[in-house]
Amino acid sequence: MIVIAHLSDTHLDGGDRSFERTARVMDHVNAVPVDAVLVTGDIADHGETAEYERARKVLTSPHPVLMCPGNHDVRAPYREVLLDEPPAGGPINQVHRIAGATFAMCDSTVPGKDHGLLDEETIGWLDRRLAEVPGEPVFVCFHHPPVKLGIPYVDEIRQFQEERLAEVIARHPQVVAVLCGHAHTAAATTFAGRPLLVAPGVVSTLTLPWQGGDIADYGAPPGLAFHVLDDEGRLTTHYRTV
Repeated sequence: MIVIAHLSDTHLDGGDRSFERTARVMDHVNAVPVDAVLVTGDIADHGETAEYERARKVLTSPHPVLMCPGNHDVRAPYREVLLDEPPAGGPINQVHRIAGATFAMCDSTVPGKDHGLLDEETIGWLDRRLAEVPGEPVFVCFHHPPVKLGIPYVDEIRQFQEERLAEVIARHPQVVAVLCGHAHTAAATTFAGRPLLVAPGVVSTLTLPWQGGDIADYGAPPGLAFHVLDDEGRLTTHYRTV
């Protein structure tokens, strides 16, 4: 059995509120036995070096922490602070193998834009990485959902040209699920015949169109998902607020 704690959209800035909410979630995650902690983007709010220094402080765990950038992140300081790499501007794609599973962490960001896109470099990288692990479960992870969620505000800035991703996933039956963030709401749907699971937001919760009111609820508690892949290959997701 593999247990993944999945959080997203911490939007760490110079203030205490986002930091304290992220710390609350991490304290909860660090107190339970999970195999990995997945953070699917918008780690910083403005992509500034100081924000990533705060992220490095709070996103610590005895469990492996896997991250990918979101549209609020900036690649150069992200790389320099969180990855201890030179501050280059290319896509941040990483692969991790943990507890018998592979996590393909893809960069769906378009620098300077809010919408998402897996560029040709990333699509090719993903296809090659999946081909390297034909016999073990794989989670494909990024920030932007590649489908409409029925929320106009989010759908306008979702991941586009998703048909290329669908073709890659169709070639690799070992892909268990697609995991993402960006929407600030817990959601479950399908993509390319696989589960597509969206983590709730840490900094805020999106208000659904039929609920009325402001776009985001900043009074709602931070949330996270626990994805459980059992020994029979069945994936179950539990959503929690903290």
